Amino acid sequence: MKKRNIWFYPFILLGMLVVLISSCKKADNSGSNAYNGKTNAVFNSSLIYSTMTDQDGNIYKTIKIGTQTWMAENLRTTKYNDGTAIPNVTDGKAWTALTTPAYSWYNNDATVYEAIYGALYNWYTVNTGKLSPTGWHIPNDDEWTTLITFLGDENVAGGKLKEIGTTHWITPNTEADNRSGFTALPGGYRHIGGSFDYIGYSAAWWSSTAGNTDDAYTRFLGNNYNFVYSYTNNVGNGFSVRCVKDN
Repeated sequence: MKKRNIWFYPFILLGMLVVLISSCKKADNSGSNAYNGKTNAVFNSSLIYSTMTDQDGNIYKTIKIGTQTWMAENLRTTKYNDGTAIPNVTDGKAWTALTTPAYSWYNNDATVYEAIYGALYNWYTVNTGKLSPTGWHIPNDDEWTTLITFLGDENVAGGKLKEIGTTHWITPNTEADNRSGFTALPGGYRHIGGSFDYIGYSAAWWSSTAGNTDDAYTRFLGNNYNFVYSYTNNVGNGFSVRCVKDN
């Protein structure tokens, strides 16, 4: 995984971003089907959350966005939906050597990071098909695209997904208004080499869609841009997971 990709493109595309933000603000306030012309404040106050429970007994907020219902928090289960335990691998060298499912908490510190940011899972865990709570599933790449398209497109959807403010996101948290209710948090990730990085700066989620032999599709958000990036990343990385409700 080339971390420079996450941060490099926003600066290259800065000029284009200004134009896009300006045009998208006009569209948002003109009565689009997605938001009925509501201001950010009105839209956020009208969000209606439900709840769901995972196999560990954790309770999560959920939100309907378009035709989909998403978890509004990152998954933090330590068990598969058949009740068996997922290995918690703390040692960096052991993490690097994995070709099997595992999870960790950021910096191996559940006390600080579990409740807010959820767990970081390698893609081997996602690929078991048993990670999601019953009635839910890990979104495939097309389902992520459906979400992002509903929110405008990948150039403008980032702010609509991100939690407002800088309680968790490092300033400037560009264009964040969370009008979707998705409440994206910057949980960082665990590199395939075993190190942890970018807490407060970056949010990264797996899809269930494989790429080549050793990678799978992911989505990224950052604190200093409004884009949603799609990459394939090595399956040994530890990323956050959101689930979407079965139809």
